[in-house]
Amino acid sequence: MSDATSIPFRKMNGLGNDFVVLDARARPLVLAADDAQRIGDRKNGVGCDQIIVMEPSRKADVFMRIFNADGSEVSACGNATRCIALLAAEESGRSEVSVETSAGLLTAKVDSADSITIDMGRPRLAWNDIPLAEPFEDTTGIELQIGPIDAPVLHTPSVVNVGNPHAIFWVDDVDAYDLGRFGPLLENHPIFPERANISLAAIISPDSLKLRTWERGAGLTRACGTAACASAVAAARKGLTGRQVRVELPGGTLFINWAENDHILMRGPAELEFEGTLAPDTLSRATV
Repeated sequence: MSDATSIPFRKMNGLGNDFVVLDARARPLVLAADDAQRIGDRKNGVGCDQIIVMEPSRKADVFMRIFNADGSEVSACGNATRCIALLAAEESGRSEVSVETSAGLLTAKVDSADSITIDMGRPRLAWNDIPLAEPFEDTTGIELQIGPIDAPVLHTPSVVNVGNPHAIFWVDDVDAYDLGRFGPLLENHPIFPERANISLAAIISPDSLKLRTWERGAGLTRACGTAACASAVAAARKGLTGRQVRVELPGGTLFINWAENDHILMRGPAELEFEGTLAPDTLSRATV
């Protein structure tokens, strides 16, 4: 195993959803779950929502592997995709780049660090594609609630898969609920065999909504790109908004267009915060 001090990282964020980015394109890196936990630890590690490992790709400019701060690996992260697209565009000198993920191939157009558009592909809407543990014919609102049967606190979420599963509860005020308490209960509810991202969404106008998200494996986040995409799709399906919406998140604004070809276009910024080097014992179980 090589000296871990030789492993540099970039700290990046998309609207406050923050990442530690490791480059494994020239030298392979196998990240164990507890390594990811150490890196993501905000008290003793670098601190982040997700750890992103850049790897070689035969199909795209780069392959993006995604680990949550709890060590679990996931297939999609919209905000991280913008960050990696920005790096790929800066390296290649091209404004149009591609990023491969476990969920598929994504294309990006980088106009500037403040305006990066990702084609997130088509949403999956069938119950077994979310996936759910039991059939629901209508996924715009499934039978799930928190609280008493006759007076539920939250109920009837829309469910959508945008590379990862999402449940969106429609409320009047996203700040009126203790998402930090409800989030983990709903994330791990038996109806979601792969767990789920849990969002509270409020309609502001026919072309805007407000969103807060509990991200599976990461907890409360300032922004979740795939949740913004999922909520925009769900709102349009329910007739609450049009197919182009402005999504207000705690960390800022994303612009979502559910295009006529059913692809979801997500536009927003990405930021490089700083660069550093991992402490010697951070990747004690990693193979490099």
